[in-house]
Amino acid sequence: MKMRYWITLVLISLGLFFSYPVFASDEKARSADIITIYLENDLFGFKNKDRYYTHGTKISWVSRDLTKYRDILPLPLWMHRMIERLPYLNDPESLRTVSVSLGQNIYTPQDKEQKELIVDDRPYAGLTYLGLGLHSRNSKYMDTLELNLGIVGRHSYAQDCQKVIHEWIGSVDPQGWKNQLHDEPIINLYLERKWKFAPDKNINGLGYDVIPHVGMGVGNAYIGANVGGQFRFGWNIPRDYGTYLIRPGSDSSAPLDDSDPRFFLPLRNFGIHFFLGVDGKAVARNILLDGNTFRDSHSVDKKPFVADFIGGVGIIIHRVKINYSYVYRTKEFDEQKEEHMFGAVSVSYAF
Repeated sequence: MKMRYWITLVLISLGLFFSYPVFASDEKARSADIITIYLENDLFGFKNKDRYYTHGTKISWVSRDLTKYRDILPLPLWMHRMIERLPYLNDPESLRTVSVSLGQNIYTPQDKEQKELIVDDRPYAGLTYLGLGLHSRNSKYMDTLELNLGIVGRHSYAQDCQKVIHEWIGSVDPQGWKNQLHDEPIINLYLERKWKFAPDKNINGLGYDVIPHVGMGVGNAYIGANVGGQFRFGWNIPRDYGTYLIRPGSDSSAPLDDSDPRFFLPLRNFGIHFFLGVDGKAVARNILLDGNTFRDSHSVDKKPFVADFIGGVGIIIHRVKINYSYVYRTKEFDEQKEEHMFGAVSVSYAF
């Protein structure tokens, strides 16, 4: 892409960041919003070894359906004009939503009792971030542009969170945080498209759908591309774009029926579905493995290709959607002894 295009995307996303306190308080904008809480931990899986990607937390807000982004964003006119010229995000036949998320991921080596640097295991690292997204969707596809602003290092406060939680639950006190990555501001931009294929766009009763996706990211935290898909089958499958792990582009729970803010189909109060998914990534840079960008730090030799294999179940009860996923992740770096497995839980509420 041309440099001018990327500069435009960054300016727009920064504008969203500084305008958030204004549009978040607008009562009209909150009339049919969605709040989702995500938790990921190997404690939720079948083999709790508390290592590698040891915990993730994210809370996100997705706006009501919009005819245009300017319906909810009090930005200068020139910025709205730039937004409305962005390709993929301004199909006149599509609905728009805006999302804001706050999250923290924690990464550790396998041996937490070792105080000295473990050179052949992944670095201690924490990432705390604010995510700002624009989404455009219809019954066939959904496009997402998301900017993540945050920090990796001591002032991500991952060390403090892990130590407090481990003290509460009586787990091992991690000793090696003095070897964590140095403080570094993070700015990363992500683009993703999801498609949806279903025998009937209004899935009443028993049904299934298929949701492939492709995306890319660029920034000092992550540079790479991903491709994958999800297959869902069950009773009263929600009219959204699936269930995803904590990552940019995961805020896809807004229902397609803009006349009804509930997840479930009209006249239906319950649904259950199962899903199988895969997400493969080609990774050119991952600061959590490659180490700091501008300073020397602990690093390991990352794998250029990583894949997640996911299976789970989702339940819809009135305005609440609850999902559980079990994840098998292939090795992320050369010295990694075993693949990683963990569980993920998300709870969404539409209001």
